[in-house]
Amino acid sequence: MAGFGDELRFERERRGVSLGALCAETKVNSRHLEALEHSDYRALPGGIFRRGIVRAYIAALGLEEQLWMPRFEQSFAEFAKSDHKAPVAEEEPWAAFAANVKKNRGPEGTGKQARWMGVMAFSVSLAGGAWAVWHYVLRSRMHH
Repeated sequence: MAGFGDELRFERERRGVSLGALCAETKVNSRHLEALEHSDYRALPGGIFRRGIVRAYIAALGLEEQLWMPRFEQSFAEFAKSDHKAPVAEEEPWAAFAANVKKNRGPEGTGKQARWMGVMAFSVSLAGGAWAVWHYVLRSRMHH
């Protein structure tokens, strides 16, 4: 039984599209396209980048994404189950990272008071500088 990558390669060859032309069309490195055609998912970047490569490949050949993406997801899931080195749950670290960033930023509004204090201090110093220029420079010229 042919794997997902074999089926993609078959569709590419059936359409007479070279790997080089596909690289130029998709702007994806040839080693990534070759890895996809060999179903070597470990050689592909993770997460959305991997899916982006598959989508670009599918679109460049004019294949229907609704039919091919679920087949890819199933193929990758089977690969991840059989290969203990495969990144099975790689989306989870990104979700944890995003949650930590949000947690470390503190509650909404933190820093707003300090920001407004800075704006006020800047405004007062600007007004003081303008008064000093008017008082010592311009006013003295008007009286001479």
